[in-house]
Amino acid sequence: MPELPEVETIRRSLEPLLIGRSVAALELRAPRLRLPLGEELRRGVEGRRITGSARRGKYLWFVLDDGRGWFFHMGMSGRLRFVAGADAGVGTHDHLVARFRGGDALVFHDPRRFGLCVVDDPATTRLLAGMGPEPLDEAAFDAAYLATFRYRTTRTVKDVLMDQRVVAGLGNIYVNEILFRCGLRPRRSMARLTTRDCAGVVAATREVIAEAIEHRGSSISDFLDGIGKRGGYQVLHRVYDREGRPCPICDAVIKAVVVGQRSSFYCPNCQR
Repeated sequence: MPELPEVETIRRSLEPLLIGRSVAALELRAPRLRLPLGEELRRGVEGRRITGSARRGKYLWFVLDDGRGWFFHMGMSGRLRFVAGADAGVGTHDHLVARFRGGDALVFHDPRRFGLCVVDDPATTRLLAGMGPEPLDEAAFDAAYLATFRYRTTRTVKDVLMDQRVVAGLGNIYVNEILFRCGLRPRRSMARLTTRDCAGVVAATREVIAEAIEHRGSSISDFLDGIGKRGGYQVLHRVYDREGRPCPICDAVIKAVVVGQRSSFYCPNCQR
């Protein structure tokens, strides 16, 4: 599932190709993703010019010339790709094709159909309601903020970081890497964290997410950016999906455990 670094990478790769382009026609090739793809979407996009792009958590949207946003969420397997030329070949699971004036197209591909595509007002949309702060927002996401959750939940620290209402955009890949970076096990109770632990989690989160964006996300499965390029951060993963391999710090064998129905990876020596 694309997480914040992958979605931001998609946004950055598509923005210079789409800004100023007008949508000539919108082809809806699947009856339903997470929400129905219908005439309301077509009316909201066709004839509109793209003036900007933005991201919040795992949501990406293109700003339209009427001020509304053309929103995408990749779900488990969604992918946006830019196709140059007038003849955009459409394949299996290509559920939406936006054709631009002058040629070229934007294709939304989603084999598992958990993705989303709607037009809405970014200022009032319910899609973004209740989301926690961005992990790179130093004013909103800090140790004092995170420490308040010690008294509000009995969940594990991993479950808390995965909660989009606590911090936006984190998922299983990066939470595993964050917890390794700050030396906490994924099953550690949030209530047992000290103020120093919370500061360490925040610092590790900023470091890992910034590094992942710099390396254009992680291509561990089928992730490609908007122009078909792979990410590079997967080669820097220290624990994620490395069960049975040596820890890059101490050579202890990396272990796996299920937390919140998701596989979690950790070093039994470096993480406490």
